[in-house]
Amino acid sequence: MGWLGLGMLAWLLGWRINARLAQRPRTRTSGLIAPVIFGLTVIVIWESVVRGLGISPVLLPAPTAIATTFAGSTSILWADFVQTALKGALSGYVMGCGAAFLTAIAIDRFPFLQRGLLPVGNFVAALPIIGMAPILVMWFGFDWQSKAAVVVVMVYFPMLVNTVQGLQETDALQRDLMRTYAAGYGQTLFKLRLPAAMPFIFNGLKIATTLALIGAIVAEFFGSPIKGMGFRISTSVGQLALDLVWAEIVVAAIVGSGFYGAVALIEKTVTFWHPSQRGRV
Repeated sequence: MGWLGLGMLAWLLGWRINARLAQRPRTRTSGLIAPVIFGLTVIVIWESVVRGLGISPVLLPAPTAIATTFAGSTSILWADFVQTALKGALSGYVMGCGAAFLTAIAIDRFPFLQRGLLPVGNFVAALPIIGMAPILVMWFGFDWQSKAAVVVVMVYFPMLVNTVQGLQETDALQRDLMRTYAAGYGQTLFKLRLPAAMPFIFNGLKIATTLALIGAIVAEFFGSPIKGMGFRISTSVGQLALDLVWAEIVVAAIVGSGFYGAVALIEKTVTFWHPSQRGRV
């Protein structure tokens, strides 16, 4: 059996197993097994097609070649991960989301800010990151601070809009009930409005997780020290080292998925009472 035959066999086997899983009641185990089988099937087909058709590694390296490069470049990948994900993306994520949350509270407390600030925010959010990144790199330098600034710009307004919308989620009867108990603004905010806004807040946080890593990587294309995911991808493409480029992409995918999953897990713990969480297995 050749490589293409092996790919066809993997496709048929993966299809059969996932089709059987789809016919059974959905459980936590089946929800995990199905994507794993699908992912392994894609990898086997990828390997088979590359080797069976003799595709150049410059165009598309095989998964085994990527895995070999990944295993042999762990020190480089770790340094890039620390520079981009921890220093650039995570710090910008915390600062941007924190500032957006505080701004949303101020907008909720002083409604005139909503009329003036949100339209400006929508305008800034529409600015292309390709245009903003080089400017911020020139302002804040070539180290991680400029990447964090790019991330702040990217995550600030999605988080702001979701939080403002969430704070308006309570209806008039609920607010009137708090007033009958002589609750002030602070008590109403912390005991009624913030809990009701949590699904919206976490929606903004989850959107920001993907934007943060993308922003940090893109910003490194416009200047960075000799480390970082964006720097490594840019230089490796110039050197035709596509296996290292794909290894960096794998790291970015793992980090992004883990970051999103961590926020989703916190959301499930905090908003366990919400119908969207109660219905999940």
